[in-house]
Amino acid sequence: MSASVQDVRDTVRTGGPAPVGAMTRLLSLGRAELTLLGRNKSALYTSLVIPFVMGFAMKQAIAEMPLGSVGLTVGTMLLPATLGYVLLFGIYSTLTGAYVARREELVLKRLRTGELRDREILAGTALPSVLLGLVQCVILVALGDALLDAGFPTSPHFLIAGLALGLMVVVGFAAVSSCLAKSTEAAQIAVLPFMLVSLMGSGMVVPLGVVPGVLGDVLGLLPMSPVMELIRAGWTGGGSAKEMVGHLLTGLAWSGIALFAVQRWFRWEPRR
Repeated sequence: MSASVQDVRDTVRTGGPAPVGAMTRLLSLGRAELTLLGRNKSALYTSLVIPFVMGFAMKQAIAEMPLGSVGLTVGTMLLPATLGYVLLFGIYSTLTGAYVARREELVLKRLRTGELRDREILAGTALPSVLLGLVQCVILVALGDALLDAGFPTSPHFLIAGLALGLMVVVGFAAVSSCLAKSTEAAQIAVLPFMLVSLMGSGMVVPLGVVPGVLGDVLGLLPMSPVMELIRAGWTGGGSAKEMVGHLLTGLAWSGIALFAVQRWFRWEPRR
């Protein structure tokens, strides 16, 4: 048995005398996963470094876009985009790899034989990535005025709604994407379709407002598009109430689709 498998099993089992509460079980598994994440230098680099590097690398390209025509500035375009990078690289990509690794090491199979319920296993595995991602987002929002001239959110309720919706979407699709990978190496390929579509078509690299006609409407229906629109509305104030509700419902619909797919196709044992 690998050291990582033993770490997870031992940590969950020592959470307290049986039977333990759901929160205790969840925190025990989350603590074990945080330890494993700390040992994975590649995952830490993807989570903590790449979103910031991409954000600053895109600054010059964004500065050359006709942002004024859609009511944006470099700051209000770049900072929400960087939060999107955190969701994609810091949570979605890292978590997909974690699900695949735990499955291939038989961790998920063994955890199901104990007190942990399926949803607790999935949530506990996601907990460290989600918490690190939220910390990064808080730091970016706090420093956004100084680093990117974005100012502070004028409509924080939209920002909070967008981040909450984004977490549901990326965690759900991370579990779905793990079904496509037969190994931890293959997980790096399995995440590419969702990441590329989200980066290029959900308003992170090019604002949807400058995309003409029907194409812009279609791109607005992608899983991460309503997330980005709500996050950006935290600074711009957004459009009408009808548009904001539409974004929220679209994101919730994708979250529901991801949940259904996880319940239907998520693999708890290695693929043969």
